[in-house]
Amino acid sequence: MSDPQEPYDPYAAQQQLLGYDEYGRPVYGQVPAQSARPAPQQQYEQQYEQPYPQQYQQPYEPPYQQPYDQGAAGQQQYHAPQRQWIPQQNAAPEPAPPAPAPAQVPGPRREAPAGPDGDPGYQTEQFAFIDQPDEDSEDVIDWLAFTESRTERREEARRRGRNRTVALIVVLALFVVGGAGYLWYAGKLPFLDGPASKKDSAAAAGAQKRDMIVVHLRNTKRGGSSTALLVDNVTARQGATVLLPNTLGVTKQDGTGSSLGTSVEEGALGTRESLDTVLGTRIGGTWRLDTPFLERLVELVGGIEVDTDAAVPADDRAKTPAVGQGPKQSLTGAMAVAYATYRAQGEPEAKQLERTGKVLYAVLRKIPGDPKAAATTVESMGQILDPGLDAQSLGALLSRIGEHAKEGAYRTEVLGVKPDGGLTDDANKRVVKELLGGSASAAQPGAMPRVGLRDATGDGKAQAAAKAALLNGGYAFVDGGKTDRPSAASQVTYQDDAQRERAVGVAKTLGLPETAVKKAENTVNADVVVTLGKDYKAS
Repeated sequence: MSDPQEPYDPYAAQQQLLGYDEYGRPVYGQVPAQSARPAPQQQYEQQYEQPYPQQYQQPYEPPYQQPYDQGAAGQQQYHAPQRQWIPQQNAAPEPAPPAPAPAQVPGPRREAPAGPDGDPGYQTEQFAFIDQPDEDSEDVIDWLAFTESRTERREEARRRGRNRTVALIVVLALFVVGGAGYLWYAGKLPFLDGPASKKDSAAAAGAQKRDMIVVHLRNTKRGGSSTALLVDNVTARQGATVLLPNTLGVTKQDGTGSSLGTSVEEGALGTRESLDTVLGTRIGGTWRLDTPFLERLVELVGGIEVDTDAAVPADDRAKTPAVGQGPKQSLTGAMAVAYATYRAQGEPEAKQLERTGKVLYAVLRKIPGDPKAAATTVESMGQILDPGLDAQSLGALLSRIGEHAKEGAYRTEVLGVKPDGGLTDDANKRVVKELLGGSASAAQPGAMPRVGLRDATGDGKAQAAAKAALLNGGYAFVDGGKTDRPSAASQVTYQDDAQRERAVGVAKTLGLPETAVKKAENTVNADVVVTLGKDYKAS
């Protein structure tokens, strides 16, 4: 055994708490023997370097020893310094605390005694475990978070891309379906008729609502007249001017035949009704427009502009101003009247009617769009109108038709008439049915059944006898003119099944057999059409 008075014994010296390391663990070491009075340097250090008051000092309790980790132990060995100063609260020395148990105090590493099997053993007091922070752990966490967020962003981008693709496909599908639906509705797909085409067919058959008036332009200086129908197609929102030749055959109220020009010159009150009978229309009123009132109307609207097709020479006797030829000719009231009534020598009547239509179209474009303002313009003319057509009604109609003319939704047509006064087939199909909506059902309520008569015998006496028989039978006569080629057999046709009995009655009136009655499209706008053949015998 060693002498206890020996100043230094590394295995018998007292172990004292020297302080704490940077991780907060206690550090122990040997304490040298102290004299009664501490050295001045020690007193100074004790006075100024003791960090905490004595009341905060606690007796040492050894920390919980974790199980041994051989790898960590090799990195966490601590060597106590041989001689270090121990901070004290007071200058007087205090007895050293008893040394802790060897199992709780880290000391110099000793060789562990061999075990029963000869292997060296290990003592837990030989190792101290500390929590050493991994400097790369935060970087790894940040990298994982970055990788995860980037993956999520990629997935989100792919998802948005798929959504955009699906949306684009849906839009394209809707576009294709909508385009195909429109083509089908418009009837533009081959072998398929859409509702629009059916609607157009119904419109061609006269299913649309129309408001129309007849205008008689009377030349008070030279005589003669020009007649036109002003049409407002309410359903299609279109306007039209249909020019009627004076040679158009009409039937007077007494049943006798006449021409339109003669009926107007005579001032016959039934001219409008005669036109309804021939055309199968329902005319709302008559506007008698004498040339002085046309001149006044043009002046009220501030003049008109017309593309003239001919130059109108000056008339010194009537003091009529000359009208130049060319596009966009500015016309005053007097010039408008001169151009509307001008007909050169040898020209057909249709050329003069076309000039009247151009003047009417130009006037309509200058009519105010407000119905009240248009009515004021009509009243300012000072014209005496037909009792069935007052200034308010005429002004409203002219304003609506004028709006169609300003928008370009307007047509001007000349009704085709044969030399004998009958309507041409083209006039019946294209003008009467399409523009006027003429049909058998459009005739005035309570009117007599209309019977068209066409002569295919080549004998004028046979047609006159048949006409007289129809008038005596209570039928309204519609002159269908003559056919291009004679026919051997007579024929009575009807277009509507409801008219079959009437067609049979017409055949009996003319002395024709019932076998001559057939259903067919009428070439004349009448309820029943009779085509006289050579087999007809006047009674």
